[in-house]
Amino acid sequence: MYGWTGKILRVNLSARSVSVEDLCPEIAEKYLGARGLGTKILYDELEPGVDPLGPDNKIIFATGPLTGTAATSAGRYNVVTKSPLTGFIAASNSGGYFPAEMKYAGFDAIIVEGVAEEPVYIWVHNGKAEIRSAKHVWGKNTAETTDILVSETDPDAKVACIGPAGEKLVLFACVVNDKGRAAGRSGVGAVMGSKNLKAIVVRGTGDVKVADPAKFREAVLAAFKKIKEAPVTSQGLPTYGTAVLVNVINQHGAFPTRNFQTGVFEGAEKISGETLAATLLVRKRACFGCPIACGRPSVVKSGKYKGEGEGPEYETIWALGATCGVDNLEAVTKANYLCNELGLDPITMGSTIACAMELYEKGYLPKNATDIPLVFGDADAVVEATRRTGYREGIGDLLAKGSYRLAAEFGHPELSMSAKKQEYPAYDPRGVKGIGLNYATSNRGGCHVRGYTISPEILGVPEKIDPLSKDGKAAWVKAFQDVTALVDSVGMCLFTTFALGASDVVSMLEPATGMPFSTEKATLAGERIWNLERLFNLREGLTKEDDTLAPRLLNEPMPEGPAAGQVVELADMLADYYAARGWSEDGKPSAETLDRLGIAV
Repeated sequence: MYGWTGKILRVNLSARSVSVEDLCPEIAEKYLGARGLGTKILYDELEPGVDPLGPDNKIIFATGPLTGTAATSAGRYNVVTKSPLTGFIAASNSGGYFPAEMKYAGFDAIIVEGVAEEPVYIWVHNGKAEIRSAKHVWGKNTAETTDILVSETDPDAKVACIGPAGEKLVLFACVVNDKGRAAGRSGVGAVMGSKNLKAIVVRGTGDVKVADPAKFREAVLAAFKKIKEAPVTSQGLPTYGTAVLVNVINQHGAFPTRNFQTGVFEGAEKISGETLAATLLVRKRACFGCPIACGRPSVVKSGKYKGEGEGPEYETIWALGATCGVDNLEAVTKANYLCNELGLDPITMGSTIACAMELYEKGYLPKNATDIPLVFGDADAVVEATRRTGYREGIGDLLAKGSYRLAAEFGHPELSMSAKKQEYPAYDPRGVKGIGLNYATSNRGGCHVRGYTISPEILGVPEKIDPLSKDGKAAWVKAFQDVTALVDSVGMCLFTTFALGASDVVSMLEPATGMPFSTEKATLAGERIWNLERLFNLREGLTKEDDTLAPRLLNEPMPEGPAAGQVVELADMLADYYAARGWSEDGKPSAETLDRLGIAV
């Protein structure tokens, strides 16, 4: 095969066995790789009703056909499993250098099943694999783990691992690779922890062969030129990283503040990308094969928040900052370092702290239930609550459940700003209606990177549409969700879509794989993947009632700013969305839709 390695590694931790299987070309053509391939494997192999943290769940690390090639920003992989946070499908995306190295080591995917009797890691090198003891790194943070495992395998090895949060089954623990990149959402790190799997270490000296090198190179150069000409990918992201959005979204009145009680944060400038660049930024950093270089290595040189590491990015600045009412950038950065080291999803971490703060201030969370005061604006509380969550100490044991379970435990689940029990990211949908529909319908729960309508609604890419209007949003959301599934599954970075469209992806995919791909066929693959994820969730008990938003966003008008008086008119948009998808009125794909997509159930 071209593009793909054509090989899948299967590791059974219970039996301590490893085996190599061939990748079916038909599956590769229909589901591409990474997110799509992982979803197909999980759907086919997992029995309904499996406990996400039980021995029968599986976790799949999967790359795309363009991962590790010269294609623009093609350094991504997905971790696919059943989520302990939502109970539905999890497909968590990450970049860095681990994904390409996994391809060079000889595998398109690694399927991990069963449970090890004691902590282990998987060492993968040039088509071979072995299970090794990880008792000596159990309890260590992600940076320490990475350094130790590289030292005992290969100096050029790449590591994807969990920290203490994954070991202790924090429901939103993540998988960290290359120390600063993370498969961050939906609790994939907790699934690794439940299997006593500390890390996967990969090293390969192979390459990824493409079918038509000359045509592929021509397409890559054309895509690279577009990246360098588009304002977002050539100026905004390289200069300020994703945090360039802090002031932009705040000025639109959609920067969620104090647990979504408003969309305007008075301290936004203090935690903005511009301020980060002027004060804490060390340099910019790129993932494998990426000309955008949005990574933000930073350092806090002195004081109680002293430290250094990767980030923070926009979502983290918001989650550990504005939604907790904190405008201290050094504190936000320190909490971000802790998330990286302990292996925590910063979006859910910050949102859960913010939920706890509202519960605490309203008297719903008794003062004797927490060993630290949780008050909006308390920077020290955010840092300490993050640390305690990673180790499940004190109040951290409650926060480790995520905001929905926390709020429900104290009788107010409506104060959890989440969809399908996963917390929303940094955009208030009362000020950006399309992203609200995307939150509600996202297969992995509250999420922006499954259908980033912020691009047209706020940034005007590919065209500017009214963020406060509900009209036409269903079609936009569907289109963005399908294209995103395509981009995720070929192994490219979503940020390329600020400059590239589906036709640009196809221009690289076809000569890389040697398979006939048109833009229509490729986007159909994205739609197929989205629908298979939906079928997985329906099989796990999802209903139309799960496609909703927190009551605050539906019923409480935005109190101030450009979006003042707005709520999310979800019902109207949802009906249009189901129709656009070819689903029934209760949100189930019709037989005609499944037949058109070639999905047999």
